[in-house]
Amino acid sequence: MNVLKRPFGRRTLVGGLAAALAAPAVVRAQGAYPNKPVRYINPFPPGGATDTLSRILCQKLTELSGQQFIVENRGGSGGNVGMDVLAKSDPDGYTLGLGGIATHAISPTLYAKLPFDARNDFTFITTMWSLPNMLVVNLDVPAKTVPELIDLLKKNPGKYSYASAGSGTTLHLSGELFKLLAGVDMLHVPYRGGAPAMQDLLAGQVHMIFDNIPGALAQVRPGKVRPIAVTTTKRSPAAPDVPTISETLVGFDIQSWTTLTGPAKLPPAIVSRLSELSKQALESEDIKAKFLEQGALAWWQSPADTLAYRDAEEARLAPVIRKSGARVE
Repeated sequence: MNVLKRPFGRRTLVGGLAAALAAPAVVRAQGAYPNKPVRYINPFPPGGATDTLSRILCQKLTELSGQQFIVENRGGSGGNVGMDVLAKSDPDGYTLGLGGIATHAISPTLYAKLPFDARNDFTFITTMWSLPNMLVVNLDVPAKTVPELIDLLKKNPGKYSYASAGSGTTLHLSGELFKLLAGVDMLHVPYRGGAPAMQDLLAGQVHMIFDNIPGALAQVRPGKVRPIAVTTTKRSPAAPDVPTISETLVGFDIQSWTTLTGPAKLPPAIVSRLSELSKQALESEDIKAKFLEQGALAWWQSPADTLAYRDAEEARLAPVIRKSGARVE
């Protein structure tokens, strides 16, 4: 069979040579990321669980990539101040941040108005860790179990207070869900982060906190506060003797989770590279061990699964928030 061959023209030949020369440059550009330090915005103040775990992970990412991942704390408004900075940053891969349940699943329902779209203004790269909150009380509070605490609160409506790391955080929502399911009345006192909230608990200015378990355990171990329960449906391997709230209040389940997040329109090649680096870090034995010491479980997911999980969590928590009556105008 005779096959008619179309001759190459000068334009075709030049175009082909240009593409061939450009391809290695594109590969080199993609493979070089990161080639300078990466800013990692933690939208909560220093000293809390998110700060400790973020610094552990960023140190590992620094080792794996050869470039520094530098934690920058930008707290305020339950994490929304820092996330607004991230949403408005250049999508070049050199500004990332800590997203998660507070800013991306709770805030869209809790806040009447946000300065960003919690879904569409971000690129979700992976989940990073999950951990329960732990309900702990000041040693002067005369309750040692969930049933005893509920009885105390019912006999003294409005007398007792709980601290949080700010409106919209899991510490806040844990307290609101507890009030709803237990049928009790207690005062919410928001702070700019978990560390100052815990300091006022130790000082007796507030009575209890549903703190991220790393921050709670740091005070439980030396006996400075009394543990009551954890907020997940299963007991934490970091504190197996501490019961769950759901053992008394069926259906109680709040799990704090975080995501490695970038601004919207992050280039696919950079997303792929960050996903690869994160997988290596989060599935390494040293990170798993260091996270578990803090009560957290290292948790990698693909970008697509991370976005799907965010969507599911917002849908699950929205009716709980609305029913609790919690709202920030």
